[in-house]
This record gives sequence, structure tokens and C-alpha cells, in this order.
Amino acid sequence: MKLKLAITIGALALSSLSAQAQSKQMTPTEQVNLKLALDWWREGFVARHADVVDKYLAKDMIQHNPNMADGNERVKGLLSGMTPVNPIPATIPADRLPALSFAKGDYAALIWEREEKDPMDASKTYKHNDFDLFRIANSKIVEHWDGAMRNAQPTANPNLQSTAPHGGSVGTLIAQEKKNQEIADIEMRDILQYGHLELADKAMAAGYIQHNPNVPTGREAFKTFFARFAKPTELKPEWKRPPVLTLTSGNIVFYLVENTGKDPADPSKEYKYSWFDMLRVDDGMIQEHWDTAKKNPAPPPGKKQ
Repeated sequence: MKLKLAITIGALALSSLSAQAQSKQMTPTEQVNLKLALDWWREGFVARHADVVDKYLAKDMIQHNPNMADGNERVKGLLSGMTPVNPIPATIPADRLPALSFAKGDYAALIWEREEKDPMDASKTYKHNDFDLFRIANSKIVEHWDGAMRNAQPTANPNLQSTAPHGGSVGTLIAQEKKNQEIADIEMRDILQYGHLELADKAMAAGYIQHNPNVPTGREAFKTFFARFAKPTELKPEWKRPPVLTLTSGNIVFYLVENTGKDPADPSKEYKYSWFDMLRVDDGMIQEHWDTAKKNPAPPPGKKQ
């Protein structure tokens, strides 16, 4: 029996994801966790009600946005500065829905589709993706990650040097989910980390859809693009750079990754920020990929991109 997609779909539906997909594969606890995350978004950021922060966020919440301090006071201040304050809607308006949302174990993920001006042509726009990830305990959000990078302003966030060492796959996987995760690992580990592009024919569908705005769509185009960087090494079962955690829900495999960048407030220092990669696996092949990437700006004159 083919596993149905264990996610909810928003109005900004991601390409190729079935509009009939529901959350039936999630456990009752996971469904409660997802509802809590969506209710927090609806009451907090859609309606801009600072008075609901204590209802949803633990006072000592761990914050991995590199511009935010731990705890929920900074979030209260952020919401208090937003105007106007709106009545809390019964449901999330269609234009504020996440493109995709799901829960696994103690985690709930919201995937967003954004639209911005094209840095290569300001008369055009392009779409890219972002995420919010929450860890939930005792009916409160106790930890948060998103795709934010460090602003130039100094911050008091003590987590600039490391995310929490969660590691590994989260929750209980049924047999099909285990297979989907194994197939997804071929792209993220064996192809991209060990450089074995020949495995793309084994793991990726010919019509593979790519949502990273800097990488072409299609399996053959993927192989051509990454052939410039691939340096094959001996395949091993361990990751060269393991994801912080992996969430597999139905045919969706989500990886939380830790990246390092130069601190814009002090280029002599580095900081760590969060990234996501997400794959859709159907019929034993990777069909689609999303991540946090934005479109690269135009290269300086005389330099090839």
C-alpha cells in the first residue's frame, strides 16, 4: 500500500504535492504538536498578539535565530512593536498559510514560500523557500530554528557558536518511511558529500524538480551542474557533515543542517546558522528538492558565475 503524504498543504502549495495529502500518518501527539505550532503562528504573528507568547513559548525557550536572544521576552518585544494588532482569526488566512507543514516526534516544521525581486533583473521576481522548526515539550515551544542569517547589529544570543546536539532521525518510522529516508540519504550524503554523481540515476527521477533558484531542474541538469564541484571519494556509511537532525514524515524527508558564516558585525569571527534541505520521495525515487537558498546576485563584471 502506497504511503500517503503525512503533511498539510497550504494555499501556496509546493509544486507536485498532492492537494489530497492529509495528516493521517501522524500520531495523535504529532497532530497536536502541529496544531500548536500553527495556532502560535495564527495568534502570534498573523494577529500580532504579544499577550499569547506565554501561552505558547516556554520562558526559557532556546533560540537558534542568530539575531534573537534565548527566552520569550524578545519575542514579546518583537510582537509588541508590530502594528496594527488584528483580531485573532478562526483560521489562518490563505495568504498567510505555510506552503507545507508537518510534525514528527517532538518537532513541528512550517515551510514557507517567499517571493522577492530577482537580483539579476529588478523588473522580475523569483520564489524561494524558508522554514520555522519548533521542538515542543509539555505543550510549549521549547526550541526554535529558522533560516535567518546574522544581522550586522550585535546580538546577545549565546547560541551563535552551536546548535543543540540533537542528531539522528526523529520519531518512529514505518517501513516505507525508512526506505524513503535511505533513498534521500543517497542524494544528501553519497552524491553531495562523497561526490558520486553516478548514483543520481539510481536515486533521482529523470524529471527531478529543483526549488533551489541557483540549480537547474531535471536529473541530467543536476548532474551537469554538480560535476563542476564533485570530487568522488570512497563511499562510507557515515556522513562527512551529519545533519543536526532528520525528520521523515510520509514521503517528505527534512534535514536540519548547521552552516558557518562570517559574522557581519565582526568579520574576524564566525557564527553558525541553520539551513534546511527537504526531499520528496515517491515510487522509490527522489522527485523534488527544496532548501533555504536565495538567488545569487549577479557576478562582478568580467567574472563568470
